[in-house]
Amino acid sequence: MWFDESVIYQIYPLGLCGAPRENDGVQAPRIRRVLDWIEHIQSLGADTVLFNPLFESDRHGYDTRDYCKLDCRLGSNEDFQQVCSALHAAGLRVMLDGVFNHVGRGFWAFRDVQEKKWDSPYKDWFHLNFDGNTAFNDGFWYEAWEGHYELVKLNLNNPAVVQHQFDAIRTWVEQFGIDGLRLDVAYCLSPDYLRQLRSFTGSLKPDFVLMGETLHGDYNRWMGDSLCHSVTNYECYKGLWSSFNSMNLFEIGHSLARQFGPENWTLYKGKHLLSFLDNHDVERIASILSNKDHLCPAYGILFGMPGVPAVYYGSEWGLEGRKSQGDDALRPALETPGHSSLTDFIARLAQARRSSRALCYGAYRNVVLTNRQIIFERAVDGERVLVAVNADSVPYTAHFDAGCGLAVDLITGQTHDFGGGSELAPYSTAYWKMER
Repeated sequence: MWFDESVIYQIYPLGLCGAPRENDGVQAPRIRRVLDWIEHIQSLGADTVLFNPLFESDRHGYDTRDYCKLDCRLGSNEDFQQVCSALHAAGLRVMLDGVFNHVGRGFWAFRDVQEKKWDSPYKDWFHLNFDGNTAFNDGFWYEAWEGHYELVKLNLNNPAVVQHQFDAIRTWVEQFGIDGLRLDVAYCLSPDYLRQLRSFTGSLKPDFVLMGETLHGDYNRWMGDSLCHSVTNYECYKGLWSSFNSMNLFEIGHSLARQFGPENWTLYKGKHLLSFLDNHDVERIASILSNKDHLCPAYGILFGMPGVPAVYYGSEWGLEGRKSQGDDALRPALETPGHSSLTDFIARLAQARRSSRALCYGAYRNVVLTNRQIIFERAVDGERVLVAVNADSVPYTAHFDAGCGLAVDLITGQTHDFGGGSELAPYSTAYWKMER
């Protein structure tokens, strides 16, 4: 499937495009700003753009008012249609954020319940109790997402609710030509709902992708032949940055072996989880790493490990942002793309991944693992690539049986001779494709 070989570029549109924090009801075509980013996204080596919520909402996009209308702060459906057409013309696929577990208090059906109470034909769209109340004093209690009462939980056991969402998805495919969905809080969605969604979206497009947001636990609960194609790999997200901060690469090495290694009990062998160093919900990687020299090695592991790598807008040139500073710090407005040596390095990693089936599909095996160095093998159909990272400030020489004498570094294009050991420069990454 195309997703297995992709590089994702994630955009939080209400942030990047500089929309007001609260929905002011004023329509402005801010989404067109993305048009100025297309060339940058291409040059970075990404082939898929993932948009976080962009439909009409109360505030941040995850509090939906209307699934079928672009948020007025971003413009009209026609504006977004133009953006999607330009992205597709540039050879980029489009994924949207599907927020199906809950809606905002401004959602049209919930507003009807607020007005008509038990006489509303939509009262069964939610989990209500007319003998209770909330701090909003609607005159009834309702179930909310994780106790956040600005987010009203939908009753996904009601076929009318599911049909409404599926009709919206059909509209997104017909109007915007989308290629897949990120499922917000997929860990809250039942397997039965996911099976219905997978069957429906597959009927619209055979290669339509569902990628679910999951945090902890066994990801196979939400990912499989009739469920999501992929889920977010939060286990390795934590290991990717904390391994560098604690100078203990055993953490990420053991996590990757546990998930993808050669043992029979490996959890996700052959599956393609979404890998990331940051996103709209967590601190920017440039802020969370103690040593900025570890940015390149961290991205080196990200693009070399099993999974589908995602880059969050701005992080490719080292943009910082701390969660303690609020959502605006993590989701800033940016007029035009920036650039740094990190940007060029990520583009080379993306090119290397695109040129190698082993980096997209290969099995995983640890070859060398120390506190400050990791070398692991990706292999498929006779192709072998060794991913080597040195997190130390001094050179490191690794001695191991490479199985051959020569290799080509997919990042630099240089030939490497394993005859006298393998020397890694400080803070370096190498992708050695082994010659037969």
